[in-house]
Amino acid sequence: MLKIYLARHGQDTDNAAGILNGRRDEPLTDLGREQARTLAREIKDAHLTFDAVYTSPLQRAEVTARTVTDALGIAPPVIMPNLIERDFGIMTGKLTKDITALCAPDVIQADIITYFLSPEGAETFPDLVERGKKVIGEVRRRHQDGNILLVGHGDMGKMIYAAYYHLDWQSVLTMFHFGNSELLLLSEDSPAKAAHVFTFKQFNH
Repeated sequence: MLKIYLARHGQDTDNAAGILNGRRDEPLTDLGREQARTLAREIKDAHLTFDAVYTSPLQRAEVTARTVTDALGIAPPVIMPNLIERDFGIMTGKLTKDITALCAPDVIQADIITYFLSPEGAETFPDLVERGKKVIGEVRRRHQDGNILLVGHGDMGKMIYAAYYHLDWQSVLTMFHFGNSELLLLSEDSPAKAAHVFTFKQFNH
């Protein structure tokens, strides 16, 4: 059976500053590096290992992925371009606190995050679902079974989850928070509601 584990990167400098990063390529903070080490330690303590690890090309994901592979002593992560975060369009670099002012009423409010839907130049969530299907298809073409780890981002990660479980993207946005260095499991024998493997409440940035 093929099991796809999906991790979000540790906190980067944009996360810490309340800046919408999208495809900005900022480094992890000290906390973000600690989050990545904690994720690696939790994976190791759970006796999980991976047949392959794929990462977004952005450094916040790649460094998180490499922290895991180094801790497990397995092959380094391979870049999968389709794992890159959503293109935020004109919202790239804006402050998260300004989302409602700039994008309302075209927003969805979740418990922690306000999601903007279609500002100029941004990928839409249906776009991300389609890209998520491509990610899942690419993994399945390369691997018939085993454990695969994908390391990526918040918005894109949620839409990979939506694509895998054939869920409505709007529902998924408000269903759960996908925090820094948290881990999801996508598997035929793991229902959607049981996807979270590791949740670090103190790391939800």
